[in-house]
Amino acid sequence: MTTLTKKLTLEEYLAYDDETDVKYELVDGELVVMPPETNRNNRISLYLLSEFLKLVPFYLICHKDTEIVVTGRQTRVRLPDLMILTEELYTAIAGKRATITPDMPSPALVVEVVSPGKVNEDRDYRYKRSEYAARGIPEYWIVDAGNAKVTLLTLVDGFYEEAVFLENNHIISATFPELKLTAAQILTVGEE
Repeated sequence: MTTLTKKLTLEEYLAYDDETDVKYELVDGELVVMPPETNRNNRISLYLLSEFLKLVPFYLICHKDTEIVVTGRQTRVRLPDLMILTEELYTAIAGKRATITPDMPSPALVVEVVSPGKVNEDRDYRYKRSEYAARGIPEYWIVDAGNAKVTLLTLVDGFYEEAVFLENNHIISATFPELKLTAAQILTVGEE
């Protein structure tokens, strides 16, 4: 859902304030409303947050609150479900708006929990995959409860190599090798 007809520049987007709590992504100059998450998706992202807290300091974890500028046909700004910052990135963003701009380092990891629907699947599997690779993000997870799988993408020579984890497969992360989770642990936490 787009709210404006005029295309925004990145600078206009960063200054935009409609005085509501609505969250947006910027896609090719258009504001796109981020609909509320399902309860299941919220539980999955919170569960992953709790697991990453065992491995990294609290201040390096962003949960649905930090944007990242990526490129598409035009500038795009994405709002991931979960992001793990590097110390260098944390220092670069400290005291500023919670937006990772192109002049800042990339986060160590981005996680997207797929919302139901074809549009959301295309966005997470196709568009964000190329955007995050171009941004140089070393690891991108796509958690897809609807299709019962976790896709882990590892950046190699500018492209993502894909590993898909199902059921009791242990997640193998190059960035966080000490992580001890199975796909089922992640995917079933959100079941009602």
